[in-house]
Amino acid sequence: MSPPPISTLIPSTTILTAVLPPKSLKSPPHSDSNQPPHSQSQSSSRFSLIPTTRREAAAGVILTSIVSLIPFLHQPPVATAFSFGISGPKDWLREQKKKASKYLLAPIDASRNSLKAAYLIITGSGTSPEKDLEEVQRLLISASRDCIPQERNSIVTFQSNTGVEVCTFKLVLKNAASLLDDKDPKLVDAEAKLSDLERSFSSLNNVANGTQLVSDRQKVADALMDTISSLNNFEQGVKDCLEI
Repeated sequence: MSPPPISTLIPSTTILTAVLPPKSLKSPPHSDSNQPPHSQSQSSSRFSLIPTTRREAAAGVILTSIVSLIPFLHQPPVATAFSFGISGPKDWLREQKKKASKYLLAPIDASRNSLKAAYLIITGSGTSPEKDLEEVQRLLISASRDCIPQERNSIVTFQSNTGVEVCTFKLVLKNAASLLDDKDPKLVDAEAKLSDLERSFSSLNNVANGTQLVSDRQKVADALMDTISSLNNFEQGVKDCLEI
């Protein structure tokens, strides 16, 4: 909205005259009639520049104050000033997620380390196949992060049945994609990679529980490599959602 014209801010002469009626100037006492005309004109000019009453002086102060406020009428609204060069809350949250990506991706990295440790056991020359198998199964449970339904304990199953999400990978993706629309291509792709990872963990778990480690080491090793590959793909999907 454009500022009102200055003429509406400054009182008219008629209003000032009505409110502040002028008073006749009194000639200074003891005027010297013998004073030269030039001096008399200078004295009259000096007196004409000085308000003769308090009311006229107050009127001058009011007019000066009104004029001094006029530049502020041209200032832009505060909202307009803040709309340039300042990122919104969504942009700020996105940057914070990028900065915290190391911690968000930490569970994925920990699962990958567990799978690699299991792979080293499978491909190594262990002296106790039974103990090796137990250690591999323990590592798989740790790496799956409660994302294999048949491996969930009773408490986790109860939480899942009540609508509480317990799969760590799903929680990671939900956090990473919280600023994206449900149909965003990056989120859709990451969800597909998560589904593939869950199937890979289920398949690996079935292989590890239904095999004899002495005769089927290579079969378990191949399943481990497939799961590590699926985990890497899922991690990339999460990074795409974070735009890193």
